[in-house]
Amino acid sequence: MLDTAAARPRSLPARCSKALLSPWSRLSLLVLLLAAAGTCVLLFEPQRLLSTGSDGLTRQLGGAAAVTVFAAAYGLCTAAFVPRPLLNLAAGALFGSQAGLAAAIAGTVLGAGIAFGLGRMLGQDALRPLLRGRWLEAADGQLSRHGFRSMLAARLFPGVPFAAANYCAAVSRMGWLPFLLATGLGSVPNTAAYVVAGARASTPTSPAFLIAMGFIAVTGLAGAVVAWCKRHQLRGR
Repeated sequence: MLDTAAARPRSLPARCSKALLSPWSRLSLLVLLLAAAGTCVLLFEPQRLLSTGSDGLTRQLGGAAAVTVFAAAYGLCTAAFVPRPLLNLAAGALFGSQAGLAAAIAGTVLGAGIAFGLGRMLGQDALRPLLRGRWLEAADGQLSRHGFRSMLAARLFPGVPFAAANYCAAVSRMGWLPFLLATGLGSVPNTAAYVVAGARASTPTSPAFLIAMGFIAVTGLAGAVVAWCKRHQLRGR
C-alpha cells in the first residue's frame, strides 16, 4: 500500500509534464508567441529603432557595431512580422548599398532561422498529421524532397510571403542547411533592389534608383505569374 501511495504523487508530475510537452501544447505556445510578437510590433513599433532619425538605435553607434546591431534587430523584427521591405530600405538609407545589403541578408537569415526553429520545435509534430489536402500534400512533398530548390525559388520570387515560407518549411522535412542556404542566396536579388532604392532615395531620378524600382516591379509581376501557373498545376493533380 505504501509503495502504491508513493507512486501516485510521482505520476502526477509525469502526467503534467507529458501534457505540457504534447504536440498541441507546443503548438498553442507557438501561437501565443506569434500573437505576442505581432502585438508588440503594433503597439511599440520596434522598427523605429532602426530608423534614420536621431532616435534610431544604429545612429548612436558606428561602423561594424552599428551593422551588427542592425542585423540582429532586423532578424528579431522579421521574426515578429515586421515587413522586410521597410527594413531593407532602412538598411540602404543607414549604411549604403554594400554594408546595407550585408546587414539585411544577415538579418534575413537570422529571422528565417528563428521562425524555422520555432516552427520545427513547437509546431511540426502537431501540424504534420493535418497535411491531408491535395495542395498541402503537394507543397509538403515538394519542400521535403526538393528543399533547397523549392526554397530558393520561393525566396527569388517576392510573391511568396516570407513568414509563410518559413513556417511551411519548418513543418516539412526540409533540413536546416538547405533552408538557410537557399534563404541567404535567394534573398539577395530582391533585397539588393530595396537596399539600393533606400540608399538612393534622396535622388529618385538617378539610374540606380530607377533600375532598382524597375527590378522590384518586374520580379513582383513575375512572382504573381508563377504563383498563378503553380496554382493551376496543383489543381490539375
